[in-house]
Amino acid sequence: MIQRKATYRLYPTAEQLAALEHQLWVHCLLWNEALAERRWAWSERQESLGFSAQCKRLTEWRSQSKLLSGLNAQSEQVTLKRLDLAFQHFFRRVKQGETPGFPRFKSLHRFKGWGYKTHGDGWRLLTNEQMQHGTLRLSGVGAVAVRGRPRTPGTPKTCEIIKRGDRWYASITLNCEPVRECGEKMGGLDWGLETFATVATAQGAETIDNPRHLAGTLDAIRGVQREISRKEEAAKKASGRSRGFPISNRLRKAYDELRRLHRKVANQRHDFLHQVSARLIKEFSALGLEALSIRNMTAKGGQHKRGLNRGILDAAGGAFHQLLGYKAEEAGAWAVEAPTRQIKPSQTCHACGQQEKKPLGQRWHSCPCGASCSRDENAARVLLAWLERSLSGREPADAWREVRPGHPLDESALPSKRETHAIA
Repeated sequence: MIQRKATYRLYPTAEQLAALEHQLWVHCLLWNEALAERRWAWSERQESLGFSAQCKRLTEWRSQSKLLSGLNAQSEQVTLKRLDLAFQHFFRRVKQGETPGFPRFKSLHRFKGWGYKTHGDGWRLLTNEQMQHGTLRLSGVGAVAVRGRPRTPGTPKTCEIIKRGDRWYASITLNCEPVRECGEKMGGLDWGLETFATVATAQGAETIDNPRHLAGTLDAIRGVQREISRKEEAAKKASGRSRGFPISNRLRKAYDELRRLHRKVANQRHDFLHQVSARLIKEFSALGLEALSIRNMTAKGGQHKRGLNRGILDAAGGAFHQLLGYKAEEAGAWAVEAPTRQIKPSQTCHACGQQEKKPLGQRWHSCPCGASCSRDENAARVLLAWLERSLSGREPADAWREVRPGHPLDESALPSKRETHAIA
């Protein structure tokens, strides 16, 4: 069994909407209270509270508070587990010398939702055989109408209730057996900005245009942001407060419009990435990819590199490779990232193997050996050659072990554990 996520949009009534908002507020309150207790225990007694200790405290709190006792106990434990994971990641970053990022208190608009661990305990999904649309029963809320469907129906396991802007969603983890077809071709794929992707095969090379979704909406976003800035300054001046100033209906509408524009860009990007990755896996049985570090690519540059950084993030290369990885896994195909620092696709000639440094602005590859093509096509051909060498004359399992040393063969190439955090 493989775990996959299915997202349903909720359509609550006015009464159900009020109940959802109330539960969100209580879970946010629980997070902040549990965080305050951990901080107090350490500052006063040098005691480090863990998840188990706070679960025992939760039992006491539920017996004393009507707010907490009115919610599903398991969902509250999931909130405590998430806080515990935040501390675990904090200690890990401290140990590794990274920026620690101590867990912080959250205001209501920064608290995105809560989760349920077991189907039937606090929540139940009721749909048809294809799991298309239906209702979601939530403890304390009732039967909420939902729309959506998974690509592969399965058995519901966990659920997360998420608020995005003024919309509510249920992200449900399913145990399923996805089936996907793959092609027979082998190719090298170079992700970029001038063209979204260049794919090289033995027959030639093709390019996929970069849709630049954000660029098409950026002027509208900037206009709304300027409007919000003017209205906020006027509200601060009128109230005499820089924080906690009253929000007018017009300002609230401007916030909603900004969220709508960002949601539109995100949906367009998400749809494009899914369509392109699905088409490539349907055509290819093996793809060689360049290992990307988006964080390093966008870490420096400041104002001079702001537009380039925005374009890199808009093209979402990391998400694209992740989609290719799990879809290849479903189809029994290969989507393998090459060791970029060793083979240097952009600096190596695909014909003779000679390496020569090229500035980022040099978009054409010309080599004394006679090879001449675009920089992206050259990189794609280098990745194709690396993939052919990796798989040539070897069983797929042996080649996989060599490409990903230390990775168990009975595990997937990418994490497939997608359920809500365990509470025990």
